Amino acid sequence: MRILLVDDSKTMRNIQRAVLAQLGHTDILEAGDGQDALSKAPAFRPELMLVDWNMPNMDGLTFVKAWRAVNKTTPIIMVTTEAEKARVIEAIKAGVNNYVVKPFTPDLLSQRITETLAKCQQPATA
Repeated sequence: MRILLVDDSKTMRNIQRAVLAQLGHTDILEAGDGQDALSKAPAFRPELMLVDWNMPNMDGLTFVKAWRAVNKTTPIIMVTTEAEKARVIEAIKAGVNNYVVKPFTPDLLSQRITETLAKCQQPATA
């Protein structure tokens, strides 16, 4: 499965990559912000995206809205420090399928990925 990691923190992308590898996912592309992700995603055709909210150039919410304008189906999980209920609702309205608050445990991220893929009718296998 092709997965796009969008986060301005290399450390956070490495953590997410390690969790995904434990789940058997290795076809992973990284982007440092929303603009970078928008330029890479169409050719990569991700089957899942993990997107940070707070990033330079283009934040995660702006990216989600831009991506949803052209692609309604790719499962998107917002992985962020934004824990306020209003922010979660705003992200869901923008089109995210699930939400993980940093810091997270590998188990929690794994659970959210499995839930999201099940909800979006995609196999959770690599």
